[in-house]
Formats: sequence, structure tokens, C-alpha cells
Amino acid sequence: MTTRRDIAERNDRTLLQAARDVLAEDGAHASVAAIAARAGVGIGSLYRRYKTKEELFQRLSLLSLDHWNDAAEQALADPDPWAGLAAFVRGCVEFGQGSLAPVAGTIEVTEEMSAKSRRGDELLDELVRRAHAAGELRPDVSAIDISLLIEQLGRSPVVDQLRKQGRDDLLPAATEARRRLIAIALDGLRPGRDPLPGSPPGEELFTGRWQGA
Repeated sequence: MTTRRDIAERNDRTLLQAARDVLAEDGAHASVAAIAARAGVGIGSLYRRYKTKEELFQRLSLLSLDHWNDAAEQALADPDPWAGLAAFVRGCVEFGQGSLAPVAGTIEVTEEMSAKSRRGDELLDELVRRAHAAGELRPDVSAIDISLLIEQLGRSPVVDQLRKQGRDDLLPAATEARRRLIAIALDGLRPGRDPLPGSPPGEELFTGRWQGA
């Protein structure tokens, strides 16, 4: 039997997915009205669940961090260092990890967010260290490179555009094309390629954007 709690949880999942979708399309300018409309609820219903837009985005951030950490732990459980790292990158990209980047610096980073983020950094560092030690990851690739790559690939302009246009006929082809691009990017992480230009990016490039909200 469906309970009121089941309905509330289902509605919350719908609301959070709508917020993620609108953020992917509109970035930091995503409005509460647009999120509510995408979820098929009134603005009042949204505010009964989340008192502010910041609270909603903080909740999305925590869910995103949880997904990152779960994916990294599963990757570390794989005895094959490269297979684990590749599965982690694919999983995070397909989840849309990095879609919250537009709100960096616009919301307060809670202690819970900071703790989960630190844990995520530790897990990714271990994934990269393990792949380097096995000779499966090119030596000039850093953990920050991986994080930025996931963020860059986390959005697919063609998939987003087709979804917005309602072109369900073209979505399968666009999704397949996206998988090919992910495979191309992963191949570029393997050893034996030309050296990467410049120096490895510093942590401030990835995390500094979240400070000062």
C-alpha cells in the first residue's frame, strides 16, 4: 500500500530531478518558478519542502557528493585499477556530475558538504594513485584533471537541446554519440600519449569556486 511518506519521497525525487535538469539548462540563473514548473508542482509546494533556493541547492550538492563517493568506493573495490577508474568516470559523467558547478560560490558550503567533499577527494586520490602504480594511467594526469574532465563531460549540449525540443526520435543516437565521446576521452588517459600541455591544474581551480558564498 502506498503511504503518504512514499508519495512525499517520490515527489521530492521528482523535484530534485527537475532542479538538476533546470540547472543543467539555465545554470546559476535557474529560477524557483522554472524548477517548480518542470516538477509539475506549485511554487508553494516547493517552498514547503525547501525553505529557500539555497537549501534546495545544498540538498542537491549533498546527493551529488554521495553519488561521487559511492561510485569511487565501488571503483576501488574493482581489483583492476584501470577498469575501476574508467567505470568511475563513466558513472559520474552519465549521472551528470558537475551539473552543480554553476552554483559554486553562490551558496553556503555546509560542514556536511565539506566533509563529504574531503572524503571524495581522498577516494579519487587513491583511485589515481592505484592506476598510476599499475602503469594504467598516463603519469602526467592528476586527480584534478579527472575531476575537471568529469565536469566538462557531465553536460551534453546536443542531448540537452534535443530533450528541450522533445526530439525523442533523435535522443538514442545522441546518447550513443555521447558514449563514444566518453570512450575517446578515456582512451586519452592511457599511457603512451604525447605529453599534456602546461602544468597540472591546482586544487584551487576546482574547489576555490565554492568559497566566498
